[in-house]
Amino acid sequence: MEDITRYYLIDWFAMALSLIGVYLLGNKKKIGFVIFAISNLLWTLLGFTLMGSTGVAVGNIIFFIINTRGFIKWQHQNDTKESV
Repeated sequence: MEDITRYYLIDWFAMALSLIGVYLLGNKKKIGFVIFAISNLLWTLLGFTLMGSTGVAVGNIIFFIINTRGFIKWQHQNDTKESV
């Protein structure tokens, strides 16, 4: 039981947000970007602090950047469709 609560359940919450975000993105819901970005920020916080894992932190910073890029591209694509 100690292993499950080692990181105060923040890791479980971040994982749940990641899965929900990916699911929503798969269903073409923009809120998925926001949820996935929050999970990336939580994983980055965990990586740099409680876990002491630079790899987890840096990986999620990169995921956050890719996620932000995807959101901007999707928004731009929707703006282009609306103006046509």
